[in-house]
Amino acid sequence: MTTPGEAAVAVELERLRGAVSTGLAEVKGSLAVLLERSTRTEQDLARLREDTDKEITALKTDLEALKARRWPLGVLGAVAGVVGTLTAVVSLFVH
Repeated sequence: MTTPGEAAVAVELERLRGAVSTGLAEVKGSLAVLLERSTRTEQDLARLREDTDKEITALKTDLEALKARRWPLGVLGAVAGVVGTLTAVVSLFVH
């Protein structure tokens, strides 16, 4: 036979077991949500890296195209010299 104290202890232990089970279920649910968010964040980050790499590649291509079309500084200096000389010669003959 069980005494009233033992019955009360058994009831209290059962109540604690239920509370612990409820708490563990809440923790498992929270962990599942965190795992889902982490997975989504990793996917978003991977997409962002791909998009960034594509943009960088496009910018590099544009930069190379601009570099190919620019005039070297030496050529610009030579053209400026020739124009200055022609201006001086024309000015000399006009007077």
